[in-house]
Amino acid sequence: MASTTNATTSSNYWDFLFTELADPRTNHWPLISSPVPGLTIIASYLYFVLNFGPKYMANRKPFQMQKTLVVYNFIQVLVSIYLFAEGLDGAWLRHYSWRCQPVDFNDNPVAMRVARGCYVYFLAKISELLDTVFFTLRKKDNQITFLHLYHHTVMPMISWGATKYYPGGHGTFIGVINSFVHIVMYTYYMMAAMGPQYQKYLWWKKYITNLQMVQFGMAFAHSAQLLWTDCGYPRWSVFFTLPNAIFFYMLFNDFYKKSYGSKKPAAAAGAVAATPVTATDATVKPIENNNSPKVASKEL
Repeated sequence: MASTTNATTSSNYWDFLFTELADPRTNHWPLISSPVPGLTIIASYLYFVLNFGPKYMANRKPFQMQKTLVVYNFIQVLVSIYLFAEGLDGAWLRHYSWRCQPVDFNDNPVAMRVARGCYVYFLAKISELLDTVFFTLRKKDNQITFLHLYHHTVMPMISWGATKYYPGGHGTFIGVINSFVHIVMYTYYMMAAMGPQYQKYLWWKKYITNLQMVQFGMAFAHSAQLLWTDCGYPRWSVFFTLPNAIFFYMLFNDFYKKSYGSKKPAAAAGAVAATPVTATDATVKPIENNNSPKVASKEL
């Protein structure tokens, strides 16, 4: 009897957390109804990049994957362009308040368009796990840092939660600016993967890190408005978004100073594609060398 009661109680908690609290418009979409599929993907990802992958590659030559990387980064650019355009046209330039915006839980075309954008953003974060898989297969283990893994594991979970519970409103601003940064970042990756002949056009890599830091500043300022403005969007979200914006800004600022602050101009200009630029978003990541099979892996 006691075990039956406990099982019923657990089932009630599960239903409450993952059904009753969820947005019924999005809760039936693939990978959204339960946290198990997403967590399984993330657990498998971590097992591969931290355990199985390095062991598998230990006595093998690194894969070059040049064509694969060009195609992969090109697709990421297209997805990021779509998300950025959808976020502006479907919400922030036409329907949303820059000061404070609640989630529209109705089934009208505008609300559903934003909800679908949130879902595509979540799927994009899942696809970006391939960044690390490519590092592992190319034996770029020095690129798999704490910051890289933190970003790639946290962002799918955040975007899953947003799609399931709050698919729209104030929090989507971070995803929109993050998508713009990813347009620039994955364009850089794609060009770096296209071969050494394109290296002379990649002089602007350090400005991607600047762009990342601007992104965190914008995310902080926009989210902070919830502290004194009430429009129905959950204020508790600032206890996550604000510390994370500060955390990532400090990490990227430290990276920038170490990478560019003390380097001679000639050395900085001659260095080829390599590590940071990430956020995501809530949201984002440092520019990592996942693009070119012949690029140096310790610079950025």
